[in-house]
Amino acid sequence: MTSIHLLPKIPILFFSVLCTLILASCDQQQTTNTTTETDDELRKKANELAHTYIITDGHIDLPYRLRNKMEDVSQKTAGGEFDYIRAKEGGLDAPFMSIYVSSSYQKSGGAKALADSLIDMVVKITKDHPDKFALANSPAEVKQNYEQGKISLPMGMENGAPLEEKLENVDYFYKKGIRYITLTHGKDNFICDSSYDTTRTWNGLSPMGKQVVAEMNRVGIMVDVSHISDSAFYQVMQLSKAPVIASHSSCRHFTPGFERNMTDDMIKLLAAKGGVIQINFGSTFVDSASRKQGDLNNKHMADWIKQNNLSPDDPKVEAYEEEYMKANTRLSDVSVVADHIDHVVKLVGIDYVGFGSDFDGVGPTLPKGLTDVSFYPNLIFHLLKRGYSEEDIRKICSDNVFRVWNEVEQIAKESQQKS
Repeated sequence: MTSIHLLPKIPILFFSVLCTLILASCDQQQTTNTTTETDDELRKKANELAHTYIITDGHIDLPYRLRNKMEDVSQKTAGGEFDYIRAKEGGLDAPFMSIYVSSSYQKSGGAKALADSLIDMVVKITKDHPDKFALANSPAEVKQNYEQGKISLPMGMENGAPLEEKLENVDYFYKKGIRYITLTHGKDNFICDSSYDTTRTWNGLSPMGKQVVAEMNRVGIMVDVSHISDSAFYQVMQLSKAPVIASHSSCRHFTPGFERNMTDDMIKLLAAKGGVIQINFGSTFVDSASRKQGDLNNKHMADWIKQNNLSPDDPKVEAYEEEYMKANTRLSDVSVVADHIDHVVKLVGIDYVGFGSDFDGVGPTLPKGLTDVSFYPNLIFHLLKRGYSEEDIRKICSDNVFRVWNEVEQIAKESQQKS
């Protein structure tokens, strides 16, 4: 059945990729223009654009951060990288709240209950501060909230474990406000293999995982390919009827061998099917030297956890890891994050890249000049300095992601009308 449908699609796919590359070449001519404006003028312009265009970010781990230590994010907080004050300063309007569920819950149970509690937490923030925050289940709702001066809190679920092997839970979480699902996290699960796991349980998607992708298409949840193995990615791209996102991934071109990032071939295929890669800001994602140091740090942490007979979720582990990482992390620079955006544009064009910071998730590995949600203007400044146009900036800030989000919703609507 698969081979019958695959054969006629091959030339179409090649044609799509070719068209994408041609458009990328045209777009790159825009981004290599030199600018005559001074740095001060460009910084002022960057700040103005950050507060003129809607900025969405594909992945911010606020809920899990607050689960460990509750803070009032309507005020400037002492910890973390996100709060209302700094978000407004940086022009952030629609950060996707990550409903993160650790892979450990795949063994212990309770994944769905944890996801529900984190969703409830996000809802409570909007109810406690209705003048500052609001839920958003579509780009249209984000725009409505923006016009009212509110920060939207759309939600994406990191790890499909909370589906708990029940297909009906895809619709359940859609109704709860989940608008993307990262299929797995640090370990293989019942949906697919993880880029961080060497077990290769399914060599890609499981039979159940293929049904999950189809059901996500049907209900209107974006498929997020961050964290999944390369084989799983290519199977998703073959099966999904809707464009997909990588909510917080960067380019493997700069970090050879790091499967968590995307290869050039993967980025081209993602774009050919209309998807978007949202660049992760973490130093270990954008810089090979930082990546190598990160690997050493991870080995040290794994050894330390084993020597002390602790669970990875033990609070002692988090406290020790925070201090150890601060002392042993090699930091990159905001300009390197701009390099990743440049690389995507050179490969496939301006329409397929966005922001996916991983704020509150990568902690002390954030690069210099991009350490919390107040710094988006600094990244925009570096893009303007490289000759990106205002239209380019608008697309990167939100238009590209909104296009995918709307198309996923439209495909779901058409699918439901046919059934």
